Amino acid sequence: FFISLWQKSVFGRTLTEIKADDAMVDFFAEQTSALIKDIIGAHLDKGNWAICTSPKRRHLTKNFATRISERMAELLHIPFYEDVAFCKSKQRVNAEYSLNRLPDEPNIIVFDDFVTTGSTLGSMYRLLSQYDKNLVFFTGINNKL
Repeated sequence: FFISLWQKSVFGRTLTEIKADDAMVDFFAEQTSALIKDIIGAHLDKGNWAICTSPKRRHLTKNFATRISERMAELLHIPFYEDVAFCKSKQRVNAEYSLNRLPDEPNIIVFDDFVTTGSTLGSMYRLLSQYDKNLVFFTGINNKL
């Protein structure tokens, strides 16, 4: 359902330590962008791709996933749409999202920095799959494995 770059933590660091380290933004963005280029390839150059991330719930400013997605958009030369969806509650499991702005592009990369249960990406899938868009889900760390 989603493609992860790493299983568990990076370099044995906790998720809190990773998020607190500004250098990790570029590290995640560069590594994930390279993976996306390997998978999607020349199709990225056609100008019909965009990237978004899951809604902000707790960290509304300096949001780690947003910062990574912004940098990935620069590296991939595709638009980044911030706040595509809003979360109706702060809960993670079975979160309900509402659409704020649907990207114009037909192909959307949805990025989340960490996946534990998969519920966040599942909620994004349920929201965005109602529209005529091709969706690809990527995550930096799969904390589920």
